[in-house]
Amino acid sequence: MNMIRARQLVYDYEKRDEEGNYAGVTRAIDQVDLDVKPGQFVAVLGHNGSGKSTLAKHMNAILVPTGGTIWVAGRDTRDSEEIFPVRRTAGMVFQNPDNQIIGTVVEEDVGFGPENLGVPTDEIWTRVEESLKTVGMLEYRSHSPNKLSGGQKQRVAIAGVIAMEPQCIVLDEPTAMLDPNGRKEVIRTLHELRKKKQVTVILITHYMEEVIDADRIFVMDSGRVVMQGTPKEIFSRVDELKHYRLDVPQVTMLAEELRKRGLDLPKGILHREELVDAICQLK
Repeated sequence: MNMIRARQLVYDYEKRDEEGNYAGVTRAIDQVDLDVKPGQFVAVLGHNGSGKSTLAKHMNAILVPTGGTIWVAGRDTRDSEEIFPVRRTAGMVFQNPDNQIIGTVVEEDVGFGPENLGVPTDEIWTRVEESLKTVGMLEYRSHSPNKLSGGQKQRVAIAGVIAMEPQCIVLDEPTAMLDPNGRKEVIRTLHELRKKKQVTVILITHYMEEVIDADRIFVMDSGRVVMQGTPKEIFSRVDELKHYRLDVPQVTMLAEELRKRGLDLPKGILHREELVDAICQLK
């Protein structure tokens, strides 16, 4: 069974005029089919307005389809009786950690979710400790979140979701407000989390370097999935990505420019070491 499965998914936003009167609809998701297997690291790419964040909100039943269906671990998100199980299955991390952190002490914030799920107190503290260890923030358990860096806050927000023990974590541009070091911290944390907990990770982003180690990438444009494949397959199609107003990782672009200048390099180079090896093998 897929962790996430969407078939002909449609979502329309209602438009209103200044007086609040109905003024038509804007289609944000348009006939999307999607399959995410348990334990996968999946990335969804797209420029602003492509529909990727709207898609993310369907994976946690924050939004429900206008048309079509999306299932989370086999549960139809349109079924009102399934909303709570869906949200326990798929945790959500948003762009701004300040909007997700509510506690005045790190460990209290991480324990808030499990407490609301009715988890016994002893187990809550066990989960808090394990979750903070997983994201490398245990030594900050007694700190105020307000004194943490952006990357540290985002790791605390992720710990709060982990503590609820979801099978899947959906992250909607979690590094958009962070500096390069903060972004690296968060992406490293996600890969460690996946290894240790076998959690399915779905990352919504527009930073290409964050997705080179994903299992699968979906590219969205105008509410549709227009490309899908492995990172190597996707980043081999440089001109097509540019058409959809997306960049490619810097090392991939460098390799592409060298290919255009006559070097016999393979397409879809993703890592610096790959490029160095490929150049060293040239005769």
